[in-house]
Amino acid sequence: MLEKIQALFAQIEDLHAKNLEELEALRIKFLSKKGCLNDLMSEFRNVSSDQKREIGMKLNDLKRKLQDKLNTLRQDLAVQEDEQDDLDLTRTPYPIALGSRHPISIVKQRLVDIFSRMGFTMADGPEVEDDWHVFSSMNFADDHPARDMQDTFFIERQPDILLRTHTSSVQSRIMQTQKPPIRVICPGRVYRNEAISSRAHCFFHQLEGLYIDENVSFADLKQVMLSFARELFGPDTQIRLRPSYFPFTEPSAEMDISCFICGGDGCSLCKKTGWVEILGCGEVDPNVLENCGIDSTRYKGYAFGLGLERIANLLYRVSDLRLFSENNVKFLEEFTAAN
Repeated sequence: MLEKIQALFAQIEDLHAKNLEELEALRIKFLSKKGCLNDLMSEFRNVSSDQKREIGMKLNDLKRKLQDKLNTLRQDLAVQEDEQDDLDLTRTPYPIALGSRHPISIVKQRLVDIFSRMGFTMADGPEVEDDWHVFSSMNFADDHPARDMQDTFFIERQPDILLRTHTSSVQSRIMQTQKPPIRVICPGRVYRNEAISSRAHCFFHQLEGLYIDENVSFADLKQVMLSFARELFGPDTQIRLRPSYFPFTEPSAEMDISCFICGGDGCSLCKKTGWVEILGCGEVDPNVLENCGIDSTRYKGYAFGLGLERIANLLYRVSDLRLFSENNVKFLEEFTAAN
């Protein structure tokens, strides 16, 4: 029996297979129920007890070597098949046209670069949120219209789970988990139950900023906004802050920039006013700080938020908001130079 085992050991070295069919034939010949190895296992029952240990070890080594050899042959065939697959006669001929970044991604990266140089770090959070982080922590009243089913996409009720309507929910999470000073920007996609048109969509992108520290004033906010506007729209850009209302800031303001097309003289972009609205901002309401576990008697802060589609519209003069989400290749190819 030892001679038969040795003979099989010698055969293993010369095994080869040109395809999967030949490989399967080898497996059947050696490892199937009617194969050579199984026949040897049947003979093993008749081996004398003083030889069982030696022959048993040889049989185990033989089985292991057979399995390793067949696995190696299978891997070699897979590599050969992959190499053959590299030749695809239906493939587009070279040179293959390169794509470009989406205009929203381009604008987002420009804003991130600007605020990063001012010391802001980027933060992210879930798009499916709870009522506390989206509304309650941000000082929204219980009967605020934003909680209405006509304004918000709710996933579940009691507890309320919804698609976030603004990235302020990320600010809430940051304030709950980090101690001041806090200086973050929060870009991301948000959702609102809007009628889709050239000026509105049920989803869009925001970038919000938050700065919390001791002795932070509205003057600090104004200077940061001026620096941001001049970085993005040009060094001659002027800003103005108009009083407004937001539940999470007090005082609050809408920020306009001087029209970078007409220089303030009046054109179709600024509707003959010389000013273009781009964002909302204000000092963080003390209630928001307390809701998130920050001592409002010691710390103050400011926040701002803008729509990326709005900025992209201004920079690239896009008249229809829907173009950003329709994946029109001809439209997207126009932004290749902006990369």
